[in-house]
Amino acid sequence: MADTLAVDTGPADQAKQADQAEKQPQSVRVVLLALMITMMLAMLDNMIVGTAMPTIVGELGGLEHLSWVVTAYTLATAASTPLWGKLGDMYGRKGVFMSSIVLFLIGSALSGMAQDMGQLIGFRAVQGLGAGGLMVGVMAIIGDLIPPRERGKYQGMMAGVMALAMIGGPLVGGTITDHWGWRWAFYINLPLGVVALAAISAVLHLPKKRAQARIDYLGAGLLTVGITAIVLVTTWGGTEYAWTSARIMELIGIGVAALVGFLFWQTRAAEPVVPLHIFRSRNFTLMSVIGFITGFVMFGATLFLPLYQQSVQGASATNSGLLLLPMLGAMLVTSMVAGRVTTNTGRYKVFPVAGSVLMVVGLYLLSTMDTGTSRFMSGVFMAVVGLGMGCLMQITMLVAQNSVEMKDMGVASSSTTLFRTLGSSFGVAIMGALFNNRVQDVMSERAGSLGSKVTEQSAQLDAESLAKLPDAVREAYQHAVSSGTHSAFLLGAVIAVLSLAAAVFVKEVPLKGAGPQAEVVADGV
Repeated sequence: MADTLAVDTGPADQAKQADQAEKQPQSVRVVLLALMITMMLAMLDNMIVGTAMPTIVGELGGLEHLSWVVTAYTLATAASTPLWGKLGDMYGRKGVFMSSIVLFLIGSALSGMAQDMGQLIGFRAVQGLGAGGLMVGVMAIIGDLIPPRERGKYQGMMAGVMALAMIGGPLVGGTITDHWGWRWAFYINLPLGVVALAAISAVLHLPKKRAQARIDYLGAGLLTVGITAIVLVTTWGGTEYAWTSARIMELIGIGVAALVGFLFWQTRAAEPVVPLHIFRSRNFTLMSVIGFITGFVMFGATLFLPLYQQSVQGASATNSGLLLLPMLGAMLVTSMVAGRVTTNTGRYKVFPVAGSVLMVVGLYLLSTMDTGTSRFMSGVFMAVVGLGMGCLMQITMLVAQNSVEMKDMGVASSSTTLFRTLGSSFGVAIMGALFNNRVQDVMSERAGSLGSKVTEQSAQLDAESLAKLPDAVREAYQHAVSSGTHSAFLLGAVIAVLSLAAAVFVKEVPLKGAGPQAEVVADGV
């Protein structure tokens, strides 16, 4: 079994353990490298594709369907995430994980060959279905291979991949599009995915499972409908449709009905998609709340910080990923420290509490930025937020997995991932709506009817549009963006207080895993 512990019982066992302990880290490192490549695929995709979108629209046309290229991928990813986790629990982690990689690569190849916008949207949905299993598979396999007490050592590696994806995504996307063409924004996934597949196939050996119970198709269908409705509400609300429009109200009604039906059915299904008993664990429920809020804040911050620095501080859009370096660098360092301390001491409650406090303080500091704030000061404020996120990003998954039995590792990982994904959807939607409304109001106040006309299509102007504005209107727009980010980050600080409230109630349950007299032995690894 993946969670088997070889305990020190005698000379023969000690010799066997010493041999296994010598071989095992090398094998695990190869598996972890493949898992990190897969994690990179999942995180890089949207950032690379986002940079290539203007070129894609220029060749394929269909500007009116542009948003669906991202929405189709996001919907498919969110809807399939819980299903991949449950399938891994039922039929074995390795085969299900490799299937998700293959599906993601098929979607990538087809997207690269798309001849019109309709095809691209459909193929992006296929790609998103595969992507739903990538992050869940990585987290669940790590949960199988490495006990929670030892898992902190690898947090820095995961945080590093996350930071690299956020910084490098726009740069890589721009470089690939300019030199190889936009189709390679999708084709680049293929060689990386094949390397990951080969390494996982050769080195990762986990017990095969065969569940007797049938897949809960009704539960899966209700959950998919509910998640789809939620994501569409947060994507379309305030942009495609007014928040009070009939379409948004219909989606809210459908989403609520589907999720209520899903919860009711999960109490009766033989093999529920999301077994509700995992929420009886106080720590698991609290980590789901903290994960949701972390996603809410993080993706809101990564959306508005580059916009503020480009519009107000005059930074280059080309280097937008580098603008986040203070936040991501601080996140990486803190995550590594948190992981080491957790591994060495077995204590972790301090990190959700400290992380939430730092996040509240950092977001409040970001909300104080105006047109006169220097890049140095905004970098310091971002670093404070990054320190908070570094305390939270991996600890939430670690504690959530530690709160369930091994048989529920997949659904625990997928549920935590799903809450973070939904948090990001709500964060971008709500903070975005607040930002847009504030920009519109300030532009009307400072530049009159001309200001309203400039931002009536979108409150976010690109560098080219900004350069064409008269000086007075451009100055008004800078004040408007500054005011919009103030409102968005102030809301983020208020929401982050809920994370602090949840963190205070976390109970420090001892982490499962090896102490000084035991070594982890992964089956065949």
